[in-house]
Amino acid sequence: MFDALDHALRRGKGRPAVLGTTRTGAPRTRATCADLVALADGWAAALHARGLRPGDTAGVAVRPGPRALALMLALDRLGVRAAVLDPGAGPEVLRARLALARPSLVLADATAQAAAGWARPLARRARLALPDLAELGPVATVGPRLPGCAPALERVAGAPPRRVDEDGDAVVVFTSGTTARPRAVVHTRSSLAAGLASVADLVRPAAGHPVLGGTFFVLLPSLANGAPVALPARTPRALARQLRRLQPQATYLTPPQLRAALSAGARFTGRVWTGSAPAGADLLTRVRAAGAAEAWGVYALTELFPAAAVEQAEKAAFTGAGDLVGRPLPGVTARTAPSGELLLSGPAARHRYLGDAPEPWVSTGDRARLDGDGRIVLAGRCKDMVLRRAENIYPGLYEPALHVAGVDLALLVGVDTGDGDERLVAVVQPGPGADPRRVRAALAAPLERMGTARPDAVLLAEVPLAGRSRKPDRAAAARLAADRLGARLR
Repeated sequence: MFDALDHALRRGKGRPAVLGTTRTGAPRTRATCADLVALADGWAAALHARGLRPGDTAGVAVRPGPRALALMLALDRLGVRAAVLDPGAGPEVLRARLALARPSLVLADATAQAAAGWARPLARRARLALPDLAELGPVATVGPRLPGCAPALERVAGAPPRRVDEDGDAVVVFTSGTTARPRAVVHTRSSLAAGLASVADLVRPAAGHPVLGGTFFVLLPSLANGAPVALPARTPRALARQLRRLQPQATYLTPPQLRAALSAGARFTGRVWTGSAPAGADLLTRVRAAGAAEAWGVYALTELFPAAAVEQAEKAAFTGAGDLVGRPLPGVTARTAPSGELLLSGPAARHRYLGDAPEPWVSTGDRARLDGDGRIVLAGRCKDMVLRRAENIYPGLYEPALHVAGVDLALLVGVDTGDGDERLVAVVQPGPGADPRRVRAALAAPLERMGTARPDAVLLAEVPLAGRSRKPDRAAAARLAADRLGARLR
């Protein structure tokens, strides 16, 4: 897939590759094929000159777009592992993740560095909280610099290094775990390529016709097949205008993006794909009614992308209990453990978790069954996770920081909003005699450092316990939060 993309870009020359949008929704070229080639080649040479070699790790904190794509192509050419750093994870979590990944160099755009420095007050409003990246090791700026940024990663002219062809680690993506022991998914070059090929087979992008979507798994297969990719507009109204002007052959948006676009009057063309969060039959039906030829829900995990898919008509016809997410895609094998947890394997499955030995099966954390047709039907979760606005939030990463002076117990729980989304609530139990005002004041700093995992609400209440061991009862705490704060969370 990477070879195919490289050939397609070099053949494309001045052809538009990555598109943005104007205020009227008209497409504008953000990068041509030649631009991406020049960036990737120049950065590959620059990183090679800095001494990065196959097997090294580079931390990447760059916003999705042409620069991020070109940087990933440069790292792939060198056989350097990319550790994806989430600026919204919070400083303690990010420090722990960097300590585990141990990158030789952190590559960050000016926005990420500013959020960790002079623009920290503005970043807090956007729920971004980063440590000073320079404290964590060498940093290079990708793209234009702002005052206070690290030196730029200057492109080096001349022939780029030869592409490394052997298999090896390609990308590290952090998921659950704790601050003390972060957990990171490791994909090899072969597993990443298998996942990208599965997307290409599923979406079937046709050359010359635009695709709308902003993820790596949209950009790379589409461009490799000669289809330009438009990055979605940021506001629902602008996105609706963009869809009307662009008329994309395929669109990938998360369920929250789809709901917002539909509320803004968006009309769709071609095939529409959604994932990263539950997409019910009602949402897919609304997308079809808004003009889409097909509306698909994709079941995927960081550990295996994509795993299954289902079209609106099949999902709407399903009358059994649970959430039908479709048949396993070609190459994917599914089974259930005795506990009912869904297990998956296949060429696109992650190789291992960083620091652990390889495992043949991916434990999804979802309870499921396989129906008579071999389709996957989800029946709930096996692990603690809150899914808010298509972002996975793992309570274990952040709960320890909430145990400040005056707090006996604190949980982060998800409250269902009724549309497939959740709101995050901190249920905090003050100690005997603690002043609630002082408790809230003491919580202010750790809550601010949680970045994009900051709760939507904080409830001071006694945390429900269960069982002979009197462990915190998360389900009961979520019900308590829903009862007390339900109206505020919708």
